[in-house]
Amino acid sequence: MKNLTPASIATGLVAGVTAALLSLSANAQSSLAIVLYAASALPILIAGLGWGNASAFIAVVAGGVTASALVSSHFAALIVIITLIPAGWLSNLANLARPASELGGPEDALAWYPLSNILAHLAVMVTLGMIAVGAIVGYDSEMAGKLVDIVIETLKAQEPLYNPDAAAVAQMKSIFALALPLVQGALWVFLLFAAYYVASFIVRLSGKGLRPREDMPSTLRMHRNAIFLFLAGLVLSFVGGVPAIIGALVCGTFGAGFVLAGFASLHFRTRGKPWRLIALWFAYISVLLFTIPVFAILILGLMDTRRAIALTPTSPAGQKNQNT
Repeated sequence: MKNLTPASIATGLVAGVTAALLSLSANAQSSLAIVLYAASALPILIAGLGWGNASAFIAVVAGGVTASALVSSHFAALIVIITLIPAGWLSNLANLARPASELGGPEDALAWYPLSNILAHLAVMVTLGMIAVGAIVGYDSEMAGKLVDIVIETLKAQEPLYNPDAAAVAQMKSIFALALPLVQGALWVFLLFAAYYVASFIVRLSGKGLRPREDMPSTLRMHRNAIFLFLAGLVLSFVGGVPAIIGALVCGTFGAGFVLAGFASLHFRTRGKPWRLIALWFAYISVLLFTIPVFAILILGLMDTRRAIALTPTSPAGQKNQNT
Protein backbone atom coordinates (compact mmCIF):
# COMPACT_ATOMS: atom_id res chain seq x y z
CA MET A 1 0.00 0.00 0.00
CA LYS A 2 1.40 3.34 -1.03
CA ASN A 3 1.79 6.14 1.51
CA LEU A 4 -0.99 8.65 1.95
CA THR A 5 0.14 11.73 0.04
CA PRO A 6 -1.56 14.90 -1.23
CA ALA A 7 -1.57 13.34 -4.71
CA SER A 8 -3.27 10.15 -3.54
CA ILE A 9 -5.84 12.13 -1.52
CA ALA A 10 -6.63 14.40 -4.45
CA THR A 11 -6.86 11.43 -6.81
CA GLY A 12 -9.20 9.62 -4.45
CA LEU A 13 -11.49 12.65 -4.11
CA VAL A 14 -11.65 13.21 -7.87
CA ALA A 15 -12.22 9.51 -8.51
CA GLY A 16 -15.04 9.33 -5.96
CA VAL A 17 -16.86 12.36 -7.34
CA THR A 18 -16.42 11.06 -10.90
CA ALA A 19 -17.81 7.65 -9.92
CA ALA A 20 -20.86 9.27 -8.32
CA LEU A 21 -21.51 11.43 -11.38
CA LEU A 22 -21.25 8.42 -13.69
CA SER A 23 -23.77 6.56 -11.54
CA LEU A 24 -26.04 9.60 -11.56
CA SER A 25 -25.85 9.87 -15.36
CA ALA A 26 -26.96 6.25 -15.59
CA ASN A 27 -30.37 7.30 -14.25
CA ALA A 28 -30.77 9.81 -17.07
CA GLN A 29 -29.57 7.44 -19.84
CA SER A 30 -31.73 4.35 -19.38
CA SER A 31 -30.44 2.61 -22.54
CA LEU A 32 -26.85 2.79 -21.27
CA ALA A 33 -27.66 2.60 -17.56
CA ILE A 34 -25.94 -0.68 -16.71
CA VAL A 35 -22.82 0.25 -18.72
CA LEU A 36 -22.57 3.63 -16.97
CA TYR A 37 -23.08 2.02 -13.57
CA ALA A 38 -20.25 -0.41 -14.32
CA ALA A 39 -18.10 2.43 -15.69
CA SER A 40 -18.41 4.15 -12.31
CA ALA A 41 -16.10 1.43 -10.97
CA LEU A 42 -13.31 2.61 -13.30
CA PRO A 43 -12.27 5.73 -11.32
CA ILE A 44 -12.15 3.72 -8.07
CA LEU A 45 -10.06 0.99 -9.69
CA ILE A 46 -7.68 3.48 -11.27
CA ALA A 47 -7.20 5.29 -7.96
CA GLY A 48 -6.56 2.03 -6.10
CA LEU A 49 -4.32 0.38 -8.69
CA GLY A 50 -2.27 3.51 -9.31
CA TRP A 51 -2.20 5.35 -5.98
CA GLY A 52 -2.85 2.62 -3.41
CA ASN A 53 -5.50 1.44 -0.98
CA ALA A 54 -5.79 4.75 0.86
CA SER A 55 -6.69 6.52 -2.36
CA ALA A 56 -9.28 3.84 -3.16
CA PHE A 57 -10.79 4.15 0.32
CA ILE A 58 -11.04 7.93 -0.04
CA ALA A 59 -12.64 7.44 -3.48
CA VAL A 60 -15.29 5.08 -2.08
CA VAL A 61 -16.15 7.48 0.75
CA ALA A 62 -16.16 10.52 -1.54
CA GLY A 63 -18.37 8.70 -4.04
CA GLY A 64 -20.87 7.74 -1.36
CA VAL A 65 -20.97 11.24 0.14
CA THR A 66 -21.38 12.86 -3.29
CA ALA A 67 -24.17 10.47 -4.30
CA SER A 68 -25.93 11.07 -0.99
CA ALA A 69 -25.70 14.85 -1.39
CA LEU A 70 -26.83 14.89 -5.03
CA VAL A 71 -29.54 12.22 -4.87
CA SER A 72 -30.25 10.42 -1.59
CA SER A 73 -28.66 8.22 1.04
CA HIS A 74 -30.63 5.28 -0.37
CA PHE A 75 -29.08 5.76 -3.83
CA ALA A 76 -25.64 6.24 -2.27
CA ALA A 77 -25.96 2.99 -0.30
CA LEU A 78 -26.86 1.07 -3.46
CA ILE A 79 -23.91 2.25 -5.55
CA VAL A 80 -21.46 1.90 -2.65
CA ILE A 81 -22.55 -1.70 -2.01
CA ILE A 82 -22.82 -2.90 -5.59
CA THR A 83 -20.06 -0.94 -7.34
CA LEU A 84 -17.68 1.16 -5.26
CA ILE A 85 -16.76 -1.30 -2.51
CA PRO A 86 -16.19 -4.21 -4.96
CA ALA A 87 -14.00 -1.93 -7.11
CA GLY A 88 -11.96 -0.82 -4.10
CA TRP A 89 -11.55 -4.39 -2.89
CA LEU A 90 -10.45 -5.60 -6.34
CA SER A 91 -7.73 -2.94 -6.45
CA ASN A 92 -6.61 -3.97 -2.96
CA LEU A 93 -6.29 -7.63 -3.97
CA ALA A 94 -4.47 -6.74 -7.19
CA ASN A 95 -1.86 -4.80 -5.20
CA LEU A 96 -1.13 -7.66 -2.79
CA ALA A 97 2.31 -9.24 -3.12
CA ARG A 98 4.77 -11.17 -0.96
CA PRO A 99 8.24 -12.70 -1.40
CA ALA A 100 8.09 -15.57 -3.87
CA SER A 101 10.41 -17.55 -1.61
CA GLU A 102 7.52 -18.00 0.83
CA LEU A 103 5.79 -20.04 -1.87
CA GLY A 104 8.86 -21.98 -2.88
CA GLY A 105 9.80 -19.56 -5.66
CA PRO A 106 13.03 -17.65 -6.36
CA GLU A 107 14.57 -15.48 -3.66
CA ASP A 108 14.71 -12.29 -5.75
CA ALA A 109 11.06 -12.07 -6.83
CA LEU A 110 7.65 -10.92 -5.62
CA ALA A 111 4.61 -13.18 -5.98
CA TRP A 112 1.36 -11.34 -6.70
CA TYR A 113 -2.11 -12.35 -5.55
CA PRO A 114 -3.39 -14.94 -8.05
CA LEU A 115 -5.86 -13.76 -10.67
CA SER A 116 -7.95 -16.87 -10.04
CA ASN A 117 -8.48 -15.75 -6.43
CA ILE A 118 -9.31 -12.21 -7.56
CA LEU A 119 -11.99 -13.55 -9.91
CA ALA A 120 -13.44 -15.73 -7.13
CA HIS A 121 -13.49 -12.73 -4.78
CA LEU A 122 -15.33 -10.74 -7.45
CA ALA A 123 -18.02 -13.42 -7.68
CA VAL A 124 -18.40 -13.45 -3.89
CA MET A 125 -18.59 -9.64 -3.66
CA VAL A 126 -21.19 -9.37 -6.42
CA THR A 127 -23.23 -12.12 -4.77
CA LEU A 128 -23.19 -10.41 -1.37
CA GLY A 129 -23.84 -7.01 -2.93
CA MET A 130 -26.83 -8.26 -4.91
CA ILE A 131 -28.25 -9.97 -1.81
CA ALA A 132 -27.91 -6.70 0.13
CA VAL A 133 -29.54 -4.70 -2.67
CA GLY A 134 -32.32 -7.28 -2.94
CA ALA A 135 -32.97 -6.95 0.78
CA ILE A 136 -33.03 -3.14 0.51
CA VAL A 137 -35.46 -3.01 -2.43
CA GLY A 138 -37.45 -5.99 -1.18
CA TYR A 139 -36.93 -8.30 -4.16
CA ASP A 140 -38.80 -11.60 -3.96
CA SER A 141 -41.00 -13.85 -6.10
CA GLU A 142 -43.94 -11.50 -5.63
CA MET A 143 -42.00 -8.53 -6.97
CA ALA A 144 -40.83 -10.63 -9.91
CA GLY A 145 -44.44 -11.54 -10.59
CA LYS A 146 -45.44 -7.88 -10.65
CA LEU A 147 -42.70 -7.18 -13.19
CA VAL A 148 -44.04 -9.98 -15.40
CA ASP A 149 -47.56 -8.51 -15.09
CA ILE A 150 -46.24 -5.15 -16.30
CA VAL A 151 -44.57 -6.80 -19.29
CA ILE A 152 -47.74 -8.74 -20.16
CA GLU A 153 -49.89 -5.61 -19.95
CA THR A 154 -47.45 -3.80 -22.23
CA LEU A 155 -47.61 -6.63 -24.75
CA LYS A 156 -51.40 -6.66 -24.62
CA ALA A 157 -51.47 -2.93 -25.34
CA GLN A 158 -49.33 -3.50 -28.43
CA GLU A 159 -51.06 -6.71 -29.51
CA PRO A 160 -54.69 -6.97 -28.29
CA LEU A 161 -54.91 -10.64 -29.37
CA TYR A 162 -52.12 -11.64 -26.99
CA ASN A 163 -53.79 -13.35 -24.03
CA PRO A 164 -51.71 -16.07 -22.30
CA ASP A 165 -53.52 -18.48 -20.00
CA ALA A 166 -53.08 -18.44 -16.25
CA ALA A 167 -50.82 -21.52 -16.20
CA ALA A 168 -48.45 -19.98 -18.74
CA VAL A 169 -48.30 -16.74 -16.78
CA ALA A 170 -47.60 -18.58 -13.52
CA GLN A 171 -44.78 -20.53 -15.16
CA MET A 172 -43.39 -17.34 -16.66
CA LYS A 173 -43.35 -15.71 -13.23
CA SER A 174 -41.56 -18.63 -11.58
CA ILE A 175 -38.90 -18.69 -14.30
CA PHE A 176 -38.44 -14.91 -14.28
CA ALA A 177 -38.02 -14.85 -10.48
CA LEU A 178 -34.88 -16.99 -10.88
CA ALA A 179 -33.70 -15.75 -14.28
CA LEU A 180 -33.48 -12.10 -13.23
CA PRO A 181 -30.95 -12.54 -10.37
CA LEU A 182 -29.02 -15.11 -12.42
CA VAL A 183 -28.65 -12.81 -15.44
CA GLN A 184 -28.02 -9.67 -13.37
CA GLY A 185 -25.38 -11.39 -11.25
CA ALA A 186 -23.59 -12.79 -14.29
CA LEU A 187 -23.74 -9.52 -16.20
CA TRP A 188 -22.36 -7.57 -13.24
CA VAL A 189 -19.39 -9.91 -12.87
CA PHE A 190 -18.65 -9.53 -16.59
CA LEU A 191 -18.86 -5.74 -16.46
CA LEU A 192 -16.84 -5.27 -13.28
CA PHE A 193 -14.11 -7.57 -14.56
CA ALA A 194 -14.07 -5.60 -17.81
CA ALA A 195 -13.69 -2.42 -15.75
CA TYR A 196 -10.77 -4.02 -13.85
CA TYR A 197 -9.12 -5.01 -17.14
CA VAL A 198 -9.49 -1.52 -18.63
CA ALA A 199 -8.33 0.17 -15.41
CA SER A 200 -5.25 -2.09 -15.25
CA PHE A 201 -4.38 -1.17 -18.84
CA ILE A 202 -4.79 2.57 -18.16
CA VAL A 203 -2.67 2.43 -14.99
CA ARG A 204 0.10 0.45 -16.71
CA LEU A 205 0.05 2.89 -19.62
CA SER A 206 0.53 5.78 -17.20
CA GLY A 207 3.45 4.03 -15.52
CA LYS A 208 1.72 4.01 -12.11
CA GLY A 209 0.81 0.34 -11.92
CA LEU A 210 2.39 -1.94 -9.35
CA ARG A 211 1.15 -5.29 -10.63
CA PRO A 212 2.90 -6.71 -13.70
CA ARG A 213 1.04 -7.34 -16.91
CA GLU A 214 -0.36 -10.86 -16.93
CA ASP A 215 -0.97 -13.26 -19.77
CA MET A 216 -4.75 -13.55 -19.35
CA PRO A 217 -5.20 -16.67 -21.54
CA SER A 218 -2.85 -18.66 -19.30
CA THR A 219 -3.64 -17.09 -15.89
CA LEU A 220 -7.36 -16.22 -15.93
CA ARG A 221 -8.96 -19.22 -14.24
CA MET A 222 -11.35 -19.76 -11.35
CA HIS A 223 -10.22 -21.15 -8.01
CA ARG A 224 -11.03 -24.87 -7.85
CA ASN A 225 -13.02 -24.45 -4.62
CA ALA A 226 -15.41 -22.13 -6.46
CA ILE A 227 -16.87 -25.23 -8.11
CA PHE A 228 -18.44 -26.25 -4.80
CA LEU A 229 -20.09 -22.84 -4.37
CA PHE A 230 -21.42 -23.00 -7.92
CA LEU A 231 -22.89 -26.48 -7.27
CA ALA A 232 -24.35 -25.30 -3.95
CA GLY A 233 -26.10 -22.47 -5.80
CA LEU A 234 -27.42 -24.93 -8.36
CA VAL A 235 -28.91 -27.11 -5.61
CA LEU A 236 -30.42 -24.11 -3.81
CA SER A 237 -32.14 -22.94 -6.99
CA PHE A 238 -34.41 -26.00 -6.79
CA VAL A 239 -35.41 -25.41 -3.17
CA GLY A 240 -37.91 -22.64 -3.82
CA GLY A 241 -38.59 -19.26 -2.23
CA VAL A 242 -35.80 -16.89 -1.22
CA PRO A 243 -33.14 -19.68 -1.06
CA ALA A 244 -33.86 -20.47 -4.72
CA ILE A 245 -33.40 -16.81 -5.66
CA ILE A 246 -30.06 -16.73 -3.81
CA GLY A 247 -29.07 -20.00 -5.46
CA ALA A 248 -29.84 -18.60 -8.91
CA LEU A 249 -27.76 -15.52 -8.07
CA VAL A 250 -24.82 -17.69 -7.00
CA CYS A 251 -25.11 -19.70 -10.23
CA GLY A 252 -25.03 -16.44 -12.18
CA THR A 253 -22.05 -14.84 -10.44
CA PHE A 254 -19.85 -17.91 -10.16
CA GLY A 255 -21.02 -19.19 -13.54
CA ALA A 256 -19.87 -15.91 -15.06
CA GLY A 257 -16.45 -16.42 -13.49
CA PHE A 258 -16.20 -19.88 -15.03
CA VAL A 259 -17.35 -18.52 -18.41
CA LEU A 260 -14.58 -15.90 -18.31
CA ALA A 261 -12.12 -18.65 -17.42
CA GLY A 262 -13.53 -20.80 -20.22
CA PHE A 263 -12.97 -18.09 -22.82
CA ALA A 264 -9.43 -17.54 -21.50
CA SER A 265 -8.78 -21.27 -21.71
CA LEU A 266 -10.11 -21.29 -25.28
CA HIS A 267 -7.70 -18.47 -26.19
CA PHE A 268 -4.85 -20.43 -24.60
CA ARG A 269 -5.70 -23.78 -26.21
CA THR A 270 -5.97 -22.29 -29.72
CA ARG A 271 -2.62 -20.48 -29.63
CA GLY A 272 -0.51 -21.22 -32.68
CA LYS A 273 -3.39 -22.89 -34.51
CA PRO A 274 -4.02 -21.69 -38.09
CA TRP A 275 -7.78 -21.77 -37.49
CA ARG A 276 -7.56 -19.85 -34.18
CA LEU A 277 -9.15 -16.59 -35.36
CA ILE A 278 -12.09 -18.37 -36.99
CA ALA A 279 -12.68 -20.51 -33.90
CA LEU A 280 -12.63 -17.53 -31.53
CA TRP A 281 -14.95 -15.46 -33.72
CA PHE A 282 -17.33 -18.40 -34.02
CA ALA A 283 -17.32 -18.92 -30.23
CA TYR A 284 -18.03 -15.27 -29.40
CA ILE A 285 -20.66 -14.72 -32.09
CA SER A 286 -22.50 -17.96 -31.32
CA VAL A 287 -22.67 -17.07 -27.62
CA LEU A 288 -23.91 -13.54 -28.36
CA LEU A 289 -26.53 -14.66 -30.89
CA PHE A 290 -27.78 -17.93 -29.46
CA THR A 291 -26.75 -17.92 -25.77
CA ILE A 292 -26.94 -21.73 -25.46
CA PRO A 293 -23.31 -22.29 -26.61
CA VAL A 294 -22.23 -20.45 -23.45
CA PHE A 295 -22.77 -23.72 -21.59
CA ALA A 296 -19.91 -25.27 -23.57
CA ILE A 297 -17.66 -22.37 -22.50
CA LEU A 298 -18.89 -22.79 -18.92
CA ILE A 299 -17.95 -26.48 -18.94
CA LEU A 300 -14.53 -25.61 -20.35
CA GLY A 301 -14.02 -23.20 -17.47
CA LEU A 302 -15.16 -25.80 -14.93
CA MET A 303 -12.72 -28.33 -16.34
CA ASP A 304 -9.70 -26.02 -16.27
CA THR A 305 -9.10 -24.60 -12.78
CA ARG A 306 -5.67 -23.52 -11.59
CA ARG A 307 -3.78 -20.82 -9.69
CA ALA A 308 -1.17 -19.05 -11.82
CA ILE A 309 0.98 -16.58 -9.87
CA ALA A 310 2.59 -13.56 -11.52
CA LEU A 311 6.20 -12.89 -10.45
CA THR A 312 8.12 -9.63 -10.50
CA PRO A 313 11.93 -9.77 -10.08
CA THR A 314 13.19 -7.53 -7.29
CA SER A 315 16.88 -7.58 -8.24
CA PRO A 316 18.28 -5.17 -10.85
CA ALA A 317 19.36 -8.16 -12.93
CA GLY A 318 15.80 -9.33 -13.43
CA GLN A 319 14.11 -6.98 -15.83
CA LYS A 320 11.61 -9.36 -17.33
CA ASN A 321 8.28 -10.30 -15.70
CA GLN A 322 7.69 -14.00 -15.27
CA ASN A 323 4.56 -16.10 -14.85
CA THR A 324 4.37 -19.47 -13.16
